[in-house]
Formats: sequence, structure tokens, C-alpha cells
Amino acid sequence: MTLKHALLPLSLAFTLGATAQKKTPAAPFRISYQSFTLSNGLKVILHEDHSDPIVAVSTIVHVGSNREKPGKTGFAHFFEHMSFNHSENTPRGANRKLIPEWGGNRNGGTWSDGTVYYEVIPKDAFEKILWIDSDRLGFMINTVTQDALAKEIQVVKNEKRQNYDNVAYGNTQEVVLSNLYPENHPYHWTVIGSLPDLQAASLADVKEFYDRYYGAANATLVIAGDIDPKKTRARVEYWFGEIRRGPGVQPLKPQSVRLTETKSLWFEDNFAKLPEYTMVFPTVESYHKDVYALNILAQLLAGSKTAPLYQTVVSQRKLAPNVSANNNAKELAGEFSIRVRGNADTKLDDVQAAILESFSRFERSGFTDADLARIKAQLETNLYAGLESILSKAQRLGRDNEFKGDPGYVSKEAQLIQAVRKEDVLRVYQQYIKGKNYIATSFVPKGKRGLAVAGSSEAKVWTEPIVQGVANEDVRPGEDAVFAKTKTKNDRSEPPFGPMPLFKMPPVWTGTLVNGIRVLGTQSSELPMINFEIVLRGGHSVDPLEKSGVASLLSSLMMQGTVRKTPEELEAAIDALGASINISAGNEELRLRASCLERNYEATLALVQEILLEPRWDRAEYDRLYKAMQTGIKGREANATAIAALNFNKLLYGPNHILGQPAAGTAETVANINLEDLRNYYQQWITPRLATVHLAGAVGQERALKALARLGASWKVGIVPPMQAYEIPPQDGAGTLYFIDIPGAKQSVLYVGKLSVSATDADAVGIGYANEVLGVNSSGRLTQVLRIGKGYTYGASSQLARSLERAPFVAVTSVRANATLASLQIIQEMLAQYGISFTDKEVELTRNKVLKGSTLDYETLNAKLGLLGDISKYGRSLRFVEEDQQRLVQMTLADYQRIISQHLNEKDMVYLVVGDKATQLEEVKKLGKKVVQLDIYGNPVTF
Repeated sequence: MTLKHALLPLSLAFTLGATAQKKTPAAPFRISYQSFTLSNGLKVILHEDHSDPIVAVSTIVHVGSNREKPGKTGFAHFFEHMSFNHSENTPRGANRKLIPEWGGNRNGGTWSDGTVYYEVIPKDAFEKILWIDSDRLGFMINTVTQDALAKEIQVVKNEKRQNYDNVAYGNTQEVVLSNLYPENHPYHWTVIGSLPDLQAASLADVKEFYDRYYGAANATLVIAGDIDPKKTRARVEYWFGEIRRGPGVQPLKPQSVRLTETKSLWFEDNFAKLPEYTMVFPTVESYHKDVYALNILAQLLAGSKTAPLYQTVVSQRKLAPNVSANNNAKELAGEFSIRVRGNADTKLDDVQAAILESFSRFERSGFTDADLARIKAQLETNLYAGLESILSKAQRLGRDNEFKGDPGYVSKEAQLIQAVRKEDVLRVYQQYIKGKNYIATSFVPKGKRGLAVAGSSEAKVWTEPIVQGVANEDVRPGEDAVFAKTKTKNDRSEPPFGPMPLFKMPPVWTGTLVNGIRVLGTQSSELPMINFEIVLRGGHSVDPLEKSGVASLLSSLMMQGTVRKTPEELEAAIDALGASINISAGNEELRLRASCLERNYEATLALVQEILLEPRWDRAEYDRLYKAMQTGIKGREANATAIAALNFNKLLYGPNHILGQPAAGTAETVANINLEDLRNYYQQWITPRLATVHLAGAVGQERALKALARLGASWKVGIVPPMQAYEIPPQDGAGTLYFIDIPGAKQSVLYVGKLSVSATDADAVGIGYANEVLGVNSSGRLTQVLRIGKGYTYGASSQLARSLERAPFVAVTSVRANATLASLQIIQEMLAQYGISFTDKEVELTRNKVLKGSTLDYETLNAKLGLLGDISKYGRSLRFVEEDQQRLVQMTLADYQRIISQHLNEKDMVYLVVGDKATQLEEVKKLGKKVVQLDIYGNPVTF
């Protein structure tokens, strides 16, 4: 997995240190840690937290794409993939298969400066994780084979296709970096690298890279969670102490660049439907003193409705629905970027002119002390939220240790943020932005070169051809390597599990407001944060069918000011509290969610009430959002995954069911909407009779209900009209393969599924359990065969969606184009044989996987809100997770086989392929299904 952004300098209003400090609402938040270094140079950090019976393990290796050479690009990321395959003392594929089966989550990531490997596991598997992680770091290289190398090359190539080559604007980063940095600069190429370079990777390259960079002294290991530090230190010594030190890896010095000219480039993007303009200025490296002022500058320029970029580009000239600015500081240099994705057919010359005018406006008007304080308050809340999970704490500690040599650096960073003055921000604007040269890109839809900035040069981007039957893409994992095991002092055989932890639901309290609103809450005081939401039944499901998108548009408009506040004033009030408030419309509910510091709970709730009960109905904002919705619908046409998802729903629910229409509407339904429709929706469906309140975080029942009492008294109960009941159409698509053409697509998006059951159905929980072995996590058969075994895809999964209405069961993957038929055949056979191949072994595997995995499921505040939402929406009990666990324990093989036969039968499945017709349509006909061609809107294609 590639991480596009490096160490983003962050600020926190807390300190890190070796001892904990008793908290009061105004006191700094502290994270305790211990640090030590093994004799082989491995740096180790321990953080003890007994909130949940889980442990996070994160290993950061100080090698990223900035250590590569031309012709060997993408190698740091490729090696990350190789590291998961095998090691001397673990079973082949153990990392991807066993960790999920133990109830854990695992992954890795590479960015320009480093590579991280991480897991979160139930504490009973802690010793096993130390075994796997230490073996990967110290004993994997002898197990690499030519077959394994060839297979993983295809997986990484599929990742590149999926995330870069087969999506709109996916090549922007490549164009920017190759022109911003000279050819000999370590940031001249992208982290993912080039496909020709990946294809040329050899065994010798892998071994050379390992020998050079994968020594213990070039890494930081962080262990956080439910641990005993003294015992953990001894186990770290045991498992990691024998790993070779490795050669000394010299740190790279900062290499900021200075452009001698502005360079503007254009590219006709095969997948883009909207023009996009990007402007990038070179800046400074991570931990440089100017980073903090540059971060604030980005927010001042584009982060609010009063920001000059927003005012000029969006509000006044109406060129785009939004604009963003970001300072990305990396180990060696940084980039300050401004990005505008314009409305359809917008000339990017106009966008460029608007940006330059915004700079002039900033120079004339500047900003206030209140603006500066507002941004600092928002950063404080963001950083608390960013350290909510055990894994996020572990990764922050590790990154600061490896790249700054100080795991507690975040406390200093907080002080540096708070110390930024107006003159600092104005200075960095003058030093890095005003009148400085930059790289500009104009990515425009195919055939619309005229939208690009005048005088631009054509960008050079290598495009992969689609070729059937390429020999070097027909790969297999091959046999295990034959090697002599490295001699070790300690026994490196698999350790046993510890005592098995079981998830116990947190105490849930309930209450009722005077207007009948039910309130559910759960208290968690580790962080001084509160997340809460008001959920209203309805959402998209009560949109008029011919006006699909009303709820979505209303949810956006309700955030644009109140009767007492303009949009700008409301935004400033929220930011001043360091809070976030947003409204979203789902298929079956409209959700107003807020997150705030504990000390600002009452003030944030007052704003939420004002937003909910005093809408502004601002015509100018409505017009802007209406245009933005149209732009979003147009942009959606560039996303093959979105096209597949929307059309699969349409195939199952039909055009006359509201869920057959996207919640964000279509061009046709949005054309029917006006402001009065939003008023009508509000009057009918925004009522306490349909509302439930959920709270999670540092607030108890008494305080929560006391603050909510005002909402209960002010929000009057009205008459609720009956909700329209839609009939499910006959499910007559089984055995049919539908094909949607995306010309030139490098991958095919595959959907295979059926309309299944409601979340309230007696079998819904059992279907979820039965699906675990098929398609959940990397241990699922879909991933194990399509990715691990064949190298056809970057990932594959299956799931039963959850809703009050009957919901789809679907298996989903994106495969390289010339593996479309082979992948369909594998999925077809896997589904057809699933019941037969599901044995007592799979029963036991599912039981352990789910029981242990539940310890990880509800760690964060938003996850706890989801728990409360299940109780209120689906009528579950206050102990439903534990009750489901008991049901799981009691399920027999016969129960699973009945569910698979009834609900996961391949004969009932509908197939959908979104890909390149020219090369794949005739291929998929060989599957033996009836083939029907559709356009991207789901309409039959006639000839």
C-alpha cells in the first residue's frame, strides 16, 4: 500500500512524557511511554493502555522511495509487499492469512521517506505477533523465490492500475513530481514507481535492498495497548534481539528545490469528466520551523468560506464547487499545493486568474488574530481525534522517533504551533509563495485540450497498453524456497495463544427528552473528546422518486448558516470551538454528527440545535450547492467503481425503487429539484418523532441529558406523514452478466451478488458469519486466490450490506483487464462450491475469528456511535454483541450450510463487469452467461 502523504506536521495541546499526569478538563493530555534500544540498534517504544484487551504493533523502517535510483523506482513499496509473503520460521502467507483469522487487522504502507508495518490484535495473540513481525524483519530474505517475485509484481501493478492509471487525475502526482524535482532528486518519481521498472525487478534487486536497508538499527518498533511493559521488554529482547544490526544507513540531508521558471503542463485524461488545475510551490522539509506557519497559511488561503481562494474561485466567479490548499512537508523537502476541480467545461485559464487574484486579495486584506486563533483551535481538536486509537498513538510515537529522534516531539510541536504569529505567516507567504515560480498542471477530459491553460506544454505520461495473454502476467506463487535456516539462539517456533479475551459491550445508558426523543450514550474518558449525533429516520428513502437527491442537497444546505448566522459566521463559530459539525444523508437516515473537546460540549450542542431548528434557506448558497451537485454527478462518470456500485443497485432494486436511484441524485432527478422541495422535506421529515440522539466520549448521562433538555423543549413534535413503501421488483437477473464499457480501462471492476435480506431478518447475522471465510479481510478465500494465488488484483472482498430494506450481498474486486474472464470463472466456481467446501474446520475458524475480532471493533468514539446506532435503528438489545457471540458459539455446520444454500447460492447471482469493451466483451461471453450491454447510466445499449 502506498501512502501518498509523508509526515504531516501536526500540533497538539498536550505533552508526551515518561509518566502520566492526572487529568482535569483544562489540563494537558499526556501519553506515557518508555523507550529503549536493543544491542542490535533496534529502537523500541512501549505505551501502556488497558482501555481494551488489544495491542497495536507498528514497525517503521527508515527507507522510502527517496532511497531508490532511476530505473529502480517503486522498489521500497514493492519490497513492502514482498515482506508479507514468507519468512523462515512462519508458514507461507501467515501474515495475510493468520492474523485476520486470529481476529486482528494488519497492513503496511510506504511513502516517500519510510515504510511501516502494523497490526492490531486481541491481546491473546500478542506473542504470536512478535513472532511474525520479528521473523519478517530479520528472517525473510532466504524465502524469496522467482515465482513469488513474479506474482507480487503483478499485485503491485494492479495496485498502480487501480489507484493511479484507471482513475481520473491519477497521474497528476507523477507529472508534478517529475517536473518539480530534477532527475537526480529523490522525489523525482512517485512512490508506486513505473510499471516497466516494476516488471524488471529481479531477485538480486530484492536481496540487495534487504541487505542495505532492513537491519534492526534502521527501524523503530512501537508496542501500544494492554501490555505489561516489564514483561513486554523481555519478550521484545527474545524475539527481536537476534536480528542482524545491518549496515549503517546515513540520514539524507534536506534537499529543497528552487525553480528557475514556472512550468505549466496539460494532459488529456481518459477518465476525467471535469477539468482540474493544480499549482505547486516548493517549500521546506518536515520539522523545519516554517512548516507550522505554512500549514496555517494553507488554511487561511482556502480553509473557510471567508478565505480568499474560496471567495474568489467559488463564491464570486463560480468556477468550482470548492478549492483546497495543503502544505505537504516530507523528510527532504516540501510542497505547497492548491487544487481546483472546476465545473464542467470551465476554462482553467479562468481558474488560474482567480487564484492569482486571491493572492492579491490576501496581500491587501490579510487576516485577523481571531482567524489565527480559530485555526489553532481546530488543529487542537484534530490532533486529539488523530490519537484516538491505539494504532494512531503507536504510529505517531514511532514516526517522531524515527524521523526526529524524539518520540515526545509532539509536545514541542504543540508549542511551536501556538507560537506562530501573524508576521510568521506573512513572512512564509512572501518567502515561498508570492511571485515565486511553480509547477502547474491542467488535467482535462479527453478531447477538451482547449480547457487547459494557454501556453502549457503537453505532459509526458507512460500509458500501459491492454494486451490479452501476456506471458509475464500469467504467474503463480510457485513452490516454497529451499534454504538452510538461519541458526538462532532462541526457539523461533510458533508460540501458543494467551488467555482468550472476549468483547464486553460498554455500559449503555438511555434517556428520553420531553419531546419523546430517545437518547443513548456510552462514556469513555481516555481522551477529552465527545462525539454525538442526531439521527433522523428517512434520508434518501423519503426523497420523491423523480427528485432523488433532495435529502442530500438539504443536508448540505443546512450547514450554510442559520437564521442568526451567515454561512461565514456559522463556520467561524464552529471553528472557534475547535469542533466539527456535519450533516449527511444516507439511504435510510439523515445524520447530524458533531465532534468537540469535552469542555466545549454545551457550546457545540447549542450550535447543533441552532443549525437543526433555525435553517437559513440562503438562496445564493442553494444555487452554489445545486451547481456543485451537478458537478459531482458529472465527475462521478469518471469513476469506474462508482459506476459499478450505482448500476448494481439499479439492477437489483430497479428504476422504480428509491434505492435504485443514487442518494446524490442523477442529472435527470436533480434537474427536477428546487429550493421549495428542500423546504417541504424539512417540514415533513425533520421532526423529533423520527429522531434519536447518540453520544460517546467524555460525558456522563446526567450532564449529557441536562444539556439536551433545551433541545427537547424547543423542538416541537409535529405530524409525520406515512413513508412510502416500495415494492421489490422480481429478481430475474440471476444468471445474467451485464457489461458497461469504459474505453481504455486498464482494469475491470467486477460485482457479483444478489438482493439478500434486511438487517432485521433472523438470518442477517448468520449470513455475516457465513461470509467470513469467503470474503472478509485478507484471509478470505477471494483475496487468498485472486490476489495471493493469482496476482490478478490488489484486493477482493464480499459482504452483506445492512439496512432496514432488503440489502445486497455482493463480492467485489478490480482485476487487471486481461484477467477479467479468469477472475469471473474463479468467483463463479468459488461461490458454486462454497457450501460443499465449508466444513467443521471453517466453523471453528469463523468462531475464533469473529469472537476475537470483536475486541477491536468498538475502540473509537465513532465506532461506539455505530454500536448505539445499531441498537436504535434495528431494535437490538443493549447487550446484542454478547448475544450474537453466544449465537455464533451455538451455530453448527448444518446451520452454515443452510444459510449458504439459501442466501449465497451462485445460481441466484447477478454479474456486472465495468471495463474495456474492445478487449473484454468477447472474453466474458465465454463464461456462459447471458450478456447484456448497458451504458454508464444503466440503460440497455441497442445496436
